[in-house]
Amino acid sequence: MNPDIIIKNLDNLKPVPHVLDRLIRIAEDPDSSMADLGQVIEHDPALTANILKVCNSSFFGLSKRVESVRQAVNLLGIDQVIDIALLQLSGENFRGEQKGYNLQRGELWRYSVSSALMARLIAERKGMEKTHLVFTSSLLKDIGKVVLSVFVKDSLDRIEAMVSRDDVSFLEAEKAVLGIDHAELGALVAEKWRFSDEMVEIIRNHHPGKAGARVTRELSAVYLADILCMMMGLGGGTDGLAYWFHREIADSLGFSEQDLEAIMAAFSDEVRRIGDLGLTA
Repeated sequence: MNPDIIIKNLDNLKPVPHVLDRLIRIAEDPDSSMADLGQVIEHDPALTANILKVCNSSFFGLSKRVESVRQAVNLLGIDQVIDIALLQLSGENFRGEQKGYNLQRGELWRYSVSSALMARLIAERKGMEKTHLVFTSSLLKDIGKVVLSVFVKDSLDRIEAMVSRDDVSFLEAEKAVLGIDHAELGALVAEKWRFSDEMVEIIRNHHPGKAGARVTRELSAVYLADILCMMMGLGGGTDGLAYWFHREIADSLGFSEQDLEAIMAAFSDEVRRIGDLGLTA
């Protein structure tokens, strides 16, 4: 298939809210302040309303009602509010059904949120400075599947036959049959949405092994999160476990078995917390 036909379908994605790009830049800037964050969010009335709704939910159990974004930031902290905002803004393109990957409505979004939470825990455990880069890259890494799904559906028999017959990964079979894979397509989306070069590269290489790819600690965290989520049975769909496991990348982060068990335990609590807030529906 001519990949240009597929690439043209990028225009069918709902435009990313402009505030999302600004939030990501604030998250990645160590010099950003509470005032910077509040100013950006307050220019989006719908986002402001959603954040205040979440902050005033019974889950947080705050003693007084939150009336402004700046008050929310003071009470919950910059990181908590940014994560809530990113989850609120990013889900619209992901929540549909991706038939080509055998993912029911909402499944891709729930998995994306899960892997992002896992990736952030990994980044925090290793003391990485760019935790929001890791979180957001992991959250958005499979955006290419949203566009590619219909083409995968029409060619699924050929893709699965190649995976079985030629002992290649699902990603390699996508590229061979369709002329482009979901990781490359996701990177094009990230470029179209003007995300940072680092995020584009993480999305492009989140299934490692491509020639010339630079494996950073941030990419390793995103990759390991993907693997751990699959091990916990969260990475369903047609492609499922049809990818190569690059142990050297996982090992490069230096986690012991006990470390990974602790991360997965913390992750289970985090998923439950986010689910209680209704951010994964």
